[in-house]
Amino acid sequence: MQIGIPVIKDLVLVGGGHSHVAVLKAFGMRPLAGVRITLISRETQTIYSGMLPGLIAGHYSIDQAHIDLAPLTRFAGARFIRGEVIGIDHQAKTVSLAGRPPVSYDILSLNSGSTPSTSAVTGAEGVVIPVKPIDQFLVHWQHLLQRLEACDGKARIAVIGGGAGGVELALAAHHALTKLWKSSFSLELLTADPGILMAYHPRVGERFRRMLNERGIHVHTGSRVTGAQAGLIRISSGRKFEFEEILWVTQAGAPHWLANSGLEVNAEGFLLVDDCLQSVSHPGIFGTGDIAAMVNHPRPKSGVFAVRQGAPLANNLRSVLLKRSLSRYRPQRYYLSLISSGDKYAVGARSFWSAEGYWVWLWKDWIDRRWMRRYQELPEMSEAITPARVREELIEPEVLDLFEDNMRCGGCGAKVGANVLAEVLGSIKAVPRADVVVGLGQPDDAALISVPTGKLSVLSVDFFRPIVDDPFIFGKIAANHCLNDIFAMGAEAQSAMTIVTLPVWPEQKLVHELKQMLAGAQEVFRAEGVALVGGHTSEGSELSLGFSVTGLTEGQNVLHKATMQAGDLLILTKPLGTGTIFAADMRGKAKGRWVDEAIMRMLQSNRAAGDCLHTYGATACTDVTGFGVIGHLLEMLDRSSLGVTLNLDELPLLDGAVETSCVGILSSLHPKNERAARRISVSKMLKQHSGFPMLFDPQTAGGLLASVPSAQADACAAQLRELGYKMASIIGSVRSETDSTQPVLIE
Repeated sequence: MQIGIPVIKDLVLVGGGHSHVAVLKAFGMRPLAGVRITLISRETQTIYSGMLPGLIAGHYSIDQAHIDLAPLTRFAGARFIRGEVIGIDHQAKTVSLAGRPPVSYDILSLNSGSTPSTSAVTGAEGVVIPVKPIDQFLVHWQHLLQRLEACDGKARIAVIGGGAGGVELALAAHHALTKLWKSSFSLELLTADPGILMAYHPRVGERFRRMLNERGIHVHTGSRVTGAQAGLIRISSGRKFEFEEILWVTQAGAPHWLANSGLEVNAEGFLLVDDCLQSVSHPGIFGTGDIAAMVNHPRPKSGVFAVRQGAPLANNLRSVLLKRSLSRYRPQRYYLSLISSGDKYAVGARSFWSAEGYWVWLWKDWIDRRWMRRYQELPEMSEAITPARVREELIEPEVLDLFEDNMRCGGCGAKVGANVLAEVLGSIKAVPRADVVVGLGQPDDAALISVPTGKLSVLSVDFFRPIVDDPFIFGKIAANHCLNDIFAMGAEAQSAMTIVTLPVWPEQKLVHELKQMLAGAQEVFRAEGVALVGGHTSEGSELSLGFSVTGLTEGQNVLHKATMQAGDLLILTKPLGTGTIFAADMRGKAKGRWVDEAIMRMLQSNRAAGDCLHTYGATACTDVTGFGVIGHLLEMLDRSSLGVTLNLDELPLLDGAVETSCVGILSSLHPKNERAARRISVSKMLKQHSGFPMLFDPQTAGGLLASVPSAQADACAAQLRELGYKMASIIGSVRSETDSTQPVLIE
């Protein structure tokens, strides 16, 4: 994100394929002023297809064969949205995603790959295991290994497809199963073609015929699959085969949503692009890799072309954003193929030439690793955007006015325009509640909320800058975070009011951003039965979001934070580590899977946890947020004669938190929280414990910290885990204390 520079154009990349990783790297090396890049991908990690057979065979680890999109998008200054694309509205210029609002674009690029086509095979859906999307196939592959491990007797496995992908997968699977699985199995390869590897010179097919025979993999040529059901496939001749597992590696198919997008596609449903990699029907939409078909230069679906298209795509995207002429790209007619054979052995082929051996595998390994290093080993800094570059690149006069306008009004003059609010609020469906007298449905100067007789009103407020770049997810996290104080006190959440600061952007950009954030928040509020009743928006230097929330409780049921009892045990409902992980994410040093897990935990509501703690007789409770476990624990001990003993081994930690904190990547608030260490009694040895820094790690949408009677604590923790708080733990105990200067003892 380019802080202080208005977002003028949105470049949206659909798919984390081989071309788009090159685009991200190129824009990271030289950012374009005023352009916000958004990457939409199903997964945080994208596998390099050339290393898939080696990964299946066991020659590479997951990290070696994948490009982590989290640090790459951070390097590019791009937003990362994890989601599944289900359509494109080229008139509204939006990308539709499953389960969330559409994402708007000015320029769109598609590089989301393909999937093996099973549409002509009756019953194949849900029965066969397609090799693409690769991320989903790898999940299936792990499940397959587990099933085979538990299988008694001889298992038969089919690979459908006689091209390079099918042959490589069959040989890699054979190598892996031979090495990992001691029971007997058989592998068979079926292809509709009269031979295997028909796209290559016959000598290449002969080489792999020999290898398949040597490994006992039987090949059925001329065997087009026409039907499938669990454990059985039928071919065009009427013959039936029984298999426990069916791996599908046939001709690529286009995603279903593309045919309904209104973009011009070919007979197979792939996006038709010209020599500039731009849609032939809709300028401003680009496509590369398996999802696209070049009109003038048809080529087979192969990762080698997506790799080569990365640089010309990046250049043309930059050119179209700057309103410059585009460059033509002509793919090579002949290209080198390096096809592995399961073990560390491969065949090289180009036109009429071919060769095989261990040296060919080393050659392939060297090429693959070299390409991966481009995106796994990123420079520390990209080129800075200077005011001179802004004036050079932002060519619209109104854009330059936004950037150079230093005389923005304060006070009520800093409010966001009424048009923006009207459009956003019109998209929000308020949660109906009988106790909301005046809310969004009947706008007035203030909301009116009734408090039933015998109830107390619980009020809280929180407000912060984005912890993630995805505005929809940020809205959900902010709503969860702000409701935690209500749940910590054992109250029912009732209503919420929005507090938003929006940067000085063009009006439609603000509309889209605010819609995304409030849609995410409203999804949380709807699930919790909370009515969004109003709020306030203003301009500022950067975006921030918060909520003032109210709840209802009966006086006798209130859980206070400072009412612990000696002998209680301390329970923490969620793991620690969001502070250090997102500090690492800001530096491009966090693995995507760490960030994914942290987000998943932040999106988990604490309502059920609060109810559970109340049921098991919790004596005190608070939520763990910016002050860290120690800061909030000291608040619980304030003005009491109690102390606590903590067990560092029992602290639940997010995956990656130890790795990032141990290399010194900590939240900016961590040093201030660490001042509380003077009130901790701890040995020098335990200060070196990996869990010790986590005591001071600030949390966003963190867990609840509660004291529970010792007789109920084990059952309470077990019930919390049953409710989905998988890492809920008993982390210590409450004791009588005489030394108030160091009430926290670490064991």
